[in-house]
Amino acid sequence: MIIHSKEKPAVVVCTFLFALAMFLFIPSVVVFSQEEKKPGGPPPAPVRVADVEMKMISKQIELVGTVKAVTESRVATEISGIVDEFPVREGDFVSKGQMLLRLRDERLKISLNGAVANREKIRANLEEAKKELDRMEKLRATQSVAERRYDTAYFLYQALFHELNKSKAEIDLLEYEISQKNVVAPFSGFVSGKHTQPGEWVSMGGPVVDLIDLSIIEVVVDVPERFFVNLETGNDVLVSVKSLFRESMEEKIEAIYPKGDSNARTFPVKITMNNPDMKIKGAMEAHVTFNLMEQQESLVIHKDAVVIAGKERFVFVVMNGTVTPVPVVILGYFENSAAVEGELKPGDKVVIRGNERLRPGQPVKVVES
Repeated sequence: MIIHSKEKPAVVVCTFLFALAMFLFIPSVVVFSQEEKKPGGPPPAPVRVADVEMKMISKQIELVGTVKAVTESRVATEISGIVDEFPVREGDFVSKGQMLLRLRDERLKISLNGAVANREKIRANLEEAKKELDRMEKLRATQSVAERRYDTAYFLYQALFHELNKSKAEIDLLEYEISQKNVVAPFSGFVSGKHTQPGEWVSMGGPVVDLIDLSIIEVVVDVPERFFVNLETGNDVLVSVKSLFRESMEEKIEAIYPKGDSNARTFPVKITMNNPDMKIKGAMEAHVTFNLMEQQESLVIHKDAVVIAGKERFVFVVMNGTVTPVPVVILGYFENSAAVEGELKPGDKVVIRGNERLRPGQPVKVVES
C-alpha cells in the first residue's frame, strides 16, 4: 500500500492504525447495541381449545321464510261520532290503554241529561202508583173496592216499574258510550295504518288504526314436499335474519300446516320466536335451517372456533405452540357444534376462546381444554 503524504512517517502509521481499529470496533458496537435493544417479544396469547371430532350428523337444508307478527289487529270504535282528536301517527309505538282517538261526546251528554230527567219523572209516577196500589190493597181486603179498579192500579204500577228499569238501562248505555269516546290501544304495539282523520265521521264499528305487536313474531316457511315429510312439530331449527344479525337463533317448529300449495307442492311451516328488542319487523326475510332425517359423517368442531372475516370462514389450529389458520366450509350448525369441511383431521386442537385477535404463527398458551 502506497501512501502519498507530506506528514511524518510515524504520524502516518498512527493514523492508519487508529482508523483500522475504529473500523473493527464500530460493527461490534452496533451488534452489541442491537443485542441490548432486541425485544423479548410479547408473551404467548392465552387460549382455550377443543378437539376436532368425526361424527354422524343430520343433513340440513336452508330455506327462506317471511316474518309475521303473531298479534295484529284493526282497531275499531264501538260508537259513532266525529273525530275530535287523533294524536298518534303511523310508526308510533303505543302502550296498552294509551289513547288512540277521541270522539266528540256533546250529543251523548245531551241525550244523557234527557234520559236522567225522564228517569226521575218515571220514578215520581212510580211512587204515586205505589201509594195508589197500597190503598187499593187495603180496600180489597175489606171488599170495599171493585176488582177491576184494583187490577188497573196493579198493572199501572207494574208498567211504571218496568219502564223505570228500561230508563236505567238507557242511562247505563249512554254513560258507557260516553266512556268509549276515547278509543284506546288493546295491546302494546306499533301503529301500522290510519283509517280516519280529525273532523271525519266514524260509524259504529268503523276502523281507526292498524296495530301490530312485534314482541312475539312468527316465521312462515314454504317447505318442499320431499323435505316436509321429514319434519315434526317441536323439531329444532336455526333462524337467522341476515340483514340484522350475524348469528343464528335456536328455535323450534311451532306448527306444520296440513294444507299446502298444490301448484308448488310446498307446505307452510311456522316457527314462533321472541323479539324483545323488536328489531325484527314484519315482512323481513328470515333464513331457516332444518335438520333432515338423512345422516352423513362429517368433521365437527365447537361453533365458537369459527372465525368470520367477510365471506371467509376459518379456524385457528394449534401446532407446536403456535396457531395456523385453516379455511373451512360450514355444512351446518347443531346446537353448540358446527359441521365443516377443510384441511382438518380428528384430534386437531382448534381455538375456541381468544381467537378473535390471533395472527398466523402467533405463539399461544393453552390455559384450558
